[in-house]
Amino acid sequence: MELILLEKISNLGDLGDQVTVKSGYGRNFLVPTGKAVLATPEKLAEFEGLRAELEAKAGEGLSLAEKRRDSIEELAISITQKAGEEGKLFGSVGTLDIAEAASEAGVPVEKSEIRLSDGTLRHTGDFEIDVQLHTDVVAKLKLSIVAE
Repeated sequence: MELILLEKISNLGDLGDQVTVKSGYGRNFLVPTGKAVLATPEKLAEFEGLRAELEAKAGEGLSLAEKRRDSIEELAISITQKAGEEGKLFGSVGTLDIAEAASEAGVPVEKSEIRLSDGTLRHTGDFEIDVQLHTDVVAKLKLSIVAE
């Protein structure tokens, strides 16, 4: 399936790229969410007329994400959980817990923006959590998990 990307998508392409994807990915995700359109001659001509507007919109999104990155990287949050004597938590700390703690600290972060590469956190200690704000912008959030 040939598509024209309307925004930058990691591991796929930039704004305006004409890409070939599997039909299910295009039909079920890219086209319905407005991230791409079918690559027909009419859509190509229409896209060229809208290119400047889409690039300006993408630039605004990038600058907003960079501002948010600065505020997130200044933030250090702490989460208190019940833990055993060796520092192992009774339960775990996941993306929802981290998002709520960051929002309570005054910096709104969505659960879907938090990237836990090793899964949920199950030990006390200090961690650096990746927060994906934009395809090009990743912030490092300082998190400490403290035993109750």
